[in-house]
Amino acid sequence: MFYQDGKLQYQVRCDNPSPLFARALQQAIGGVEGEIRVMMQYMFQAWGSRGAQKYRDMLLNTGTEEIAHIEMLATAVAMNLEGSPMNVKEEAAEKSPMVAAILGGMNMRHFLSTGMAATPENANGVPFNASHVYASGNLAADMLANVTAEATGRVLACRLYEMTDDAGMRDMLSFLIARDTMHQQQWLAVLEELGGMENILPIPNSFPQSEEVQNVSYAFVATGIDGARVPEGRFTKGQSLDGKGEFSVMQAAPLGQEPQLAPPMPQAYAQIEDLEAGRARAAMHKDQMDKTQMGAGSKSGGGIMENIKDTIMGD
Repeated sequence: MFYQDGKLQYQVRCDNPSPLFARALQQAIGGVEGEIRVMMQYMFQAWGSRGAQKYRDMLLNTGTEEIAHIEMLATAVAMNLEGSPMNVKEEAAEKSPMVAAILGGMNMRHFLSTGMAATPENANGVPFNASHVYASGNLAADMLANVTAEATGRVLACRLYEMTDDAGMRDMLSFLIARDTMHQQQWLAVLEELGGMENILPIPNSFPQSEEVQNVSYAFVATGIDGARVPEGRFTKGQSLDGKGEFSVMQAAPLGQEPQLAPPMPQAYAQIEDLEAGRARAAMHKDQMDKTQMGAGSKSGGGIMENIKDTIMGD
């Protein structure tokens, strides 16, 4: 269950209301770096947690705190909106205060849809859609995602701090910036508790690396041509972060075949020309595979290559 006492986690005041800053604050509510995102991320990670109870409890506590941050920001948006039209009206008595505010940068939905309140959307008016909520069921992967979420959220809060000279808004943002500081440390502390990079990497560490194509496990692929400079850094030489390999540089080269798709399905109603060309291409490819098998002394029937041919020709 969730409980509330009607009070904000931290004080919110606005000395100089600004509809434009209200719009900017929406990014901290419903943007990809915003509080709705991290609240949902931590909650869904917690609700799907199947490991140690302490991590589920930790995520629930922090996710609940993020609800309080949304409440603070929504209050800040409303405060920036509610005082501004009267100021505009005093300066331009002949004009509609709402039109003047909108021309000054207000999000029109702040008036049209909510009557001067916050919305669950970003600064451009795009509704939050949870596409950046990560809850993988892998504790280490989720903690890294959480560090990134808090880092980008702190960057956003710092930029909002620079956008305003309102003392009240800066005070609120300084609190949110401080909480982002703690949350970054919190998720990193979990990774340390799990054994640090040497133990958690590669994620998931439950998959046997013997099943990987191991000659590329620690190779940086350089894709430049014609003498293009190869980036050099910690990621190209020396021991890997998990201590299980050595970084190296590998020039990009094709390791696979040219893709050969099956002809169009007649039931999908491609054009006649596509159907005929696809069948001709598949027949040519089958002939090439037959010659390759004969050259290698392969036996037909039941093998992988035979299955591939059957698939292409639609037997």
